[in-house]
Amino acid sequence: MQTKIKKFNDLTLLEYHQLMKIRTSVFVVEQNCPYQEVDDVDLTAFHFWLENQKEMVAYARVYQQQQTIHFGRVLVKKEERDKGLGKQLMQQLMGWIEQNFPEKIIHIEAQAYLQEFYTSFGFRAVSEKYLLDGISHIDMQKG
Repeated sequence: MQTKIKKFNDLTLLEYHQLMKIRTSVFVVEQNCPYQEVDDVDLTAFHFWLENQKEMVAYARVYQQQQTIHFGRVLVKKEERDKGLGKQLMQQLMGWIEQNFPEKIIHIEAQAYLQEFYTSFGFRAVSEKYLLDGISHIDMQKG
């Protein structure tokens, strides 16, 4: 398993295709959420993924707004779930964020069913649950 981190302009066309394919598969098709998946955040985000034999199997993007770090679009490819890849991705992602953005608050809009998962990485809820694109979410922070 290899970890890769790239800014938008450093992505190859194949990498961009893979990340859009996996994100659309999970967030639009699997979650039945027919909302715009491509957005301008991609242009400034760090794209962070795990790759197995040149295939993207887990992904997240990280970006900064003012003095706060955000990450989102966290996923593990359907066929690769229940192998610990979500935990592996988060451990590496959090290590990278803490190394590159020390002292920054990290804010996420977590899908509510994953609240306990993110709590295990030191996040705490900072909002009530709310609907975002028809899916229950909760704001969480660390730092």
